[in-house]
Amino acid sequence: MRHRKKFNHLGRKTAHRKAMLANMASSLILHKRISTTTAKAKALKMYVEPLITKSKNDTTHSRRIVFSYLKQKEAVTELFREVSPKITNRNGGYTRILKTGNRLGDNAEMCIVELVDFNETYTTENKAEAKKSTRRRRGGKATAKAEESAVEAKAEEATETKEEKGEE
Repeated sequence: MRHRKKFNHLGRKTAHRKAMLANMASSLILHKRISTTTAKAKALKMYVEPLITKSKNDTTHSRRIVFSYLKQKEAVTELFREVSPKITNRNGGYTRILKTGNRLGDNAEMCIVELVDFNETYTTENKAEAKKSTRRRRGGKATAKAEESAVEAKAEEATETKEEKGEE
């Protein structure tokens, strides 16, 4: 029976599993994004998120605890210097798992694990919001020609302003 067996052993002995998770966590911290299988990603998420929470408090004690898990000085330095300041006002949920499909060789479900605050596509706010316009089915070809002429007029104005700036 599998009662009270809470985490995935990933088909490895304890020492191998701990070493693999430490290496994957260090790679995630250093590179901000790694590609792995979904099972390993979920195990990595459980492993690395408490370490990131621990990095919010930059003391010698917390650095030593994190180092005992990661075993790489560069990863600990990166975590406390670059990652920690970005996640200070986030309460958990520091990693994101994006599924990418199945691997060709063994059909294992693959995914990308990334640190949430380091992905620019999701973190940048929509500054260039689309102009809100209502769509109507009136006009036909005449409206399309009017829109084309308006676009051409704007392009001509832009070129004229560039030429004026160039002459001055």
